[in-house]
Amino acid sequence: MSRLYIPILLILLTACSSNQNYGNKLVQVSDLQDRPSQIIETYRIGIGDTLRIDVWKNPDLSVSVPVRPDGMISAPLIGDILVAGSTPEDVANDIEYRLRTYIKTPNVAVIMTSLESTQYLSRVRVTGAVVKNISLNHHQGMTVLDAILEAGGVNEFANASQTRVFRREGDETIMIPIKLDEVLEGGNLLYNILLKPGDTITVPERSF
Repeated sequence: MSRLYIPILLILLTACSSNQNYGNKLVQVSDLQDRPSQIIETYRIGIGDTLRIDVWKNPDLSVSVPVRPDGMISAPLIGDILVAGSTPEDVANDIEYRLRTYIKTPNVAVIMTSLESTQYLSRVRVTGAVVKNISLNHHQGMTVLDAILEAGGVNEFANASQTRVFRREGDETIMIPIKLDEVLEGGNLLYNILLKPGDTITVPERSF
């Protein structure tokens, strides 16, 4: 009896560990279309971004400037301005206020020309039992299969049927089970879902 107990216990522990989701909310593929679309928050300027400041009828004051590591930019006449964490509209209003010392009715537009600070927020990552673990720029229309192919496909140790997509939604992380084996071997496109910026695909290894 004791000889049987240890193997059974090990099997149960292995099963439990393979099904851990670390508190992530489970969402099935069939339920994705019923989830409300997320509203994109107003973009806030970050370090490394580049801003185009246009001052109407004042080309000498119109410049293209990067956001420095201290979160500041330098603009003609008014010097340094803290912009990191602000919206482009906030920055335009701030510059207009400061320019009133020199111009009667300044009209300022701030245009984002480079969004370097968001590059890692929008990337898609593929980890686990794939040929190469990668981090990709997200593109409109990108699917699970696109990302897996970019990773070189699954390796010989992969448990493709237990693939998961982890996605951040608001204050929670959802976990979407993907039967990748059915996509790769049977052409079941139900599981070839569209990816969103920030998604992580994890392909676990088989238990031997």
